[in-house]
Amino acid sequence: MQNLFECKVKYEKIDDKSGQPKKVSEAYLIDAVSFTEAETRIYKEMEALISGEFVVTNINKANYAEIFPNEDGDRWYKSKISFVSMDEKSGKEKKVSNQILVMANDVKDAFDKIHEGMNGMTVDFDINAISESPILDFFPYFKGELEEQGLPSHLKPLSKYEKELEEDLDEEIEADTDEPDFSDDEQDDLD
Repeated sequence: MQNLFECKVKYEKIDDKSGQPKKVSEAYLIDAVSFTEAETRIYKEMEALISGEFVVTNINKANYAEIFPNEDGDRWYKSKISFVSMDEKSGKEKKVSNQILVMANDVKDAFDKIHEGMNGMTVDFDINAISESPILDFFPYFKGELEEQGLPSHLKPLSKYEKELEEDLDEEIEADTDEPDFSDDEQDDLD
């Protein structure tokens, strides 16, 4: 399951119409383990996108059950869906609502993409709302990205630590099972 954070970034941007700089605040979605990592990742991503100064003004936990990216879409839409679920303890039906983020060209396209993405769901669902989201981009983790980042210099990978521990244990076992080396005099004393 993804841990998602919505990050707001404020910076100066050149207005397309007037050509004058203006301050803008934009929202981005980051997949991260913690608030600290979300902040680190948004700074890294923004450094590649924005020339000049910027400030991360807010980071909030985002509550999206699913994200449906679409390369053909040009903006993100937030959707609220609901479905009926059985409460295992009481045996009663209860209505469950989830938020979904979908990349699409318009509301109808978002509606269609949600149905495509939820196609394998075994229960019926209703789409209660679809609205344009302020989120401009989503930065997910890609396979292998965690390994590329590496660990801080004062830490080492668990696999390396386990290997060293195993090697140390093997050396101790070998030392305990080796026959002791006795000098000729000591050997004669034992016989």
